[in-house]
Amino acid sequence: MEHIIKSLDQLYCDSLTRYSRRKTIPVRIGDVIIGGDNPIVVQSMTTVDTMDTEGSIEQSIRMIEAGCELVRITAPSIKEAENLRHIKDGLRKRGYKTPLVADIHFTPNAAEVAARIVEKVRVNPGNYADKKKFEVIEYTDATYQDELDRIRERFLPLVKICKEHGTAMRIGTNH
Repeated sequence: MEHIIKSLDQLYCDSLTRYSRRKTIPVRIGDVIIGGDNPIVVQSMTTVDTMDTEGSIEQSIRMIEAGCELVRITAPSIKEAENLRHIKDGLRKRGYKTPLVADIHFTPNAAEVAARIVEKVRVNPGNYADKKKFEVIEYTDATYQDELDRIRERFLPLVKICKEHGTAMRIGTNH
């Protein structure tokens, strides 16, 4: 058993008992900087329905007061993305400046709305462009390039909005 643990240790991390960090590029999210040599940032995600504005504000405040430095909120549709503005305004009116992160899955339009409101959006380009179609496909070079072109066409508007509004973006690689 010890040799299995040792081999897993070597595959996934330097040590199972010692802390180490991968060198990353610093990224600004509102007034918080993550990555590089900056301290690790505590973040968590709300569990309240995003359309419950007051509940989302109250839960965010509890998280912030417990030490959360970034608050993630899911925005699965345009209506939730639009409600992020009310949540953010409610937090700011109560004196909380903690950056908000919109967790987007399958709705490109929601990401584009959220990117104009919050300090960071989290997307997976494949999910972003595919709308929950999970299928195994054999690609030729041409069909693979067509797929990349289609994702680029759907994804570039979000990149432009993020640049325009100074919104950070976390891009997953599940496609």
